[in-house]
Amino acid sequence: MTDVRSRSNPRLRRWQRLLRDARQRRSERRALIEGPHLLASYLEHGGVPLEVIVGESARRRAEVAALVQRTGRAPVVLADALFRLVADTESPSGIVAEIALPEPASPSGTAPVCLFLDGIQDAGNVGAILRSAAAFGIGDVVLARGCADAWSPRVLRAAMGGHFALRIAYAESLTDALAHFTGTVVCTAPRGGTPLGAVDLRGRVGWIFGAEGRGVNAALAARADVTATIPMPGAAESLNVAAAAAICFYERARQLNTPGARS
Repeated sequence: MTDVRSRSNPRLRRWQRLLRDARQRRSERRALIEGPHLLASYLEHGGVPLEVIVGESARRRAEVAALVQRTGRAPVVLADALFRLVADTESPSGIVAEIALPEPASPSGTAPVCLFLDGIQDAGNVGAILRSAAAFGIGDVVLARGCADAWSPRVLRAAMGGHFALRIAYAESLTDALAHFTGTVVCTAPRGGTPLGAVDLRGRVGWIFGAEGRGVNAALAARADVTATIPMPGAAESLNVAAAAAICFYERARQLNTPGARS
């Protein structure tokens, strides 16, 4: 066990940069995950943290102590005031882990479904989409560079451990990434497309989701085989993109489990 008591400690400063700076995370291929739930999920998926950081007042809590023991790592103990510097939540849970980011995935793999996210800047939406993707057994996710950083604290919290069941990659050009995808590419639009339930989703599917308001850019949408629209009988103009994604994933799962259903 190591105690850190100084704000000028170089390890503490580095962790602060990893917490706040997406460029630092990309450069080092490292990130911080916060809280018992995320760390437990990481361990359940076979992850081995590089460092385990605990707050002084939290280290004796049974849940925190048990997680530290599971990691097999001697923890770094921070005074509570210092721990708050490496925690992103208003009420820190007392445990943070530094992890190595997995190698980027390729959309040309064998996953039955791949997501292509275009310019979704809201971290909560990106995280919610990743959470739904994991829940429905989706394998690969490719984010355009304009998206929120998948490994930022807010995205990690919103995804609730979904990251660790997915292969996540970034692409300078989603158009180029789509060129390597073999399957039916489905672009979503709030209106004017084929009703979702009438689209055959039983094969390999690549979903394109765009930012709310702007939507999927025209050049990317033109690469889709199908444009799908979720019928909305109510008064709302459109759905939140994360909600729309969850509905799309459910519809594919429904069709795969319903004999004779169109997808």
